[in-house]
Amino acid sequence: MTSKRKDIKYLEYVFNKFYEIGSTNSGGVTRLGYSKEEDEMHNIFKCFGQEENFEIYVDEVGNTYVANDITCKEHYLIGSHLDSVVNGGRYDGVAGIIAGLMILKWAKEDKVKIPIRVVAFRCEESSNFGLCTIGSGLITKKIDKKDIENLVAKNGEELKEVFKEKGYNLSPKKISNVKQYLELHIEQGKVLEEFDVKVGIVSDIAGPRRFNIYIQGEAEHSGATPMNMRFDALCAASEFILELEKIGQHEGDKKSVATVGVVNNLPNVINVIPGEVKLGVDIRGIDTNSLDTMEKRMKEVIEYISKTRSVKIFIEKTSQLPPVKMSLHMQKKLSECSEKLKISHKVMPSGAGHDAMAFPEICDTALVFIPCYKGISHNKNEFASLDSIFDGARVMYEYLKGEV
Repeated sequence: MTSKRKDIKYLEYVFNKFYEIGSTNSGGVTRLGYSKEEDEMHNIFKCFGQEENFEIYVDEVGNTYVANDITCKEHYLIGSHLDSVVNGGRYDGVAGIIAGLMILKWAKEDKVKIPIRVVAFRCEESSNFGLCTIGSGLITKKIDKKDIENLVAKNGEELKEVFKEKGYNLSPKKISNVKQYLELHIEQGKVLEEFDVKVGIVSDIAGPRRFNIYIQGEAEHSGATPMNMRFDALCAASEFILELEKIGQHEGDKKSVATVGVVNNLPNVINVIPGEVKLGVDIRGIDTNSLDTMEKRMKEVIEYISKTRSVKIFIEKTSQLPPVKMSLHMQKKLSECSEKLKISHKVMPSGAGHDAMAFPEICDTALVFIPCYKGISHNKNEFASLDSIFDGARVMYEYLKGEV
């Protein structure tokens, strides 16, 4: 490794090259999956590989790889993504790619003979097509053709047409010869900052279950309909939202959470009693029994509200992923590396989903967190220091050197 000052300058150089891509007037960035902005991010990533004379290739779904030894079949894969949510931040995903490039550069400078490939996955965010981790999911077979061929982008383009235009394959071969997978990511929460800890070693990634809740009441004149003769869908929705919060709080000791993140109210007119409401529900956790309990209680609440308020309520499960455990061996070794480098660390779960979810059935997998300011993410105010990216990369590099 070179001096810290020189390494931070390199991290800054890489980060600044990505900085302006997809910039919005409000100060954030929009780099949707399989968009021209994401294409541009991947092209810049390739340029960094070329500058260091690394080998570069693109797989059947558009994921981009920079490698130090493509002839060695079994390799260590470091990955993250370069897309963003709408008007998002500049560190989500990008921090992991920058860290991977730094590790490749260190290995080259130190003449460490270990085969490393850094991959930028396509379309990790669900913002464009309504489905997350498409790039990593396709090559690990966590997602297949039937899951994605009918997806439509925000601009109306069909994903199958995007793939056809770019020469990609909806049914790619499964990735192989990955010895271990590592990923660095901003925490997207407040735990590391609150505990004043520099690195998080992730134990589990929470499994999300998502639902649409449809509530049908009766839209009537708000002035002419007495209070005791109303079937107000929004009042029923309000009761449901508060009850779901209680369910999440009850399961909080098991690291589970419950959120209503979407409310669509119809007709949404000030002098009309709401007749229809659609809610978007996200429950997550690392304990399957806890998730089952929350889903069961949610359905009981729906039945109760439907009866007591005389409204019809329908539930639609839109997606479900199981919780995923990270490698215990890698957690232990990464913790030891943190201690060796005198970089404080904490073993912790991840509430957010990541590309790392796709790999545990293929190889040993590890996820390393670094702090982000006030836990803010998916927001123009998202921030992580280059020092934090440096610390996380050092821990991962120390771990990889131990594998030689």
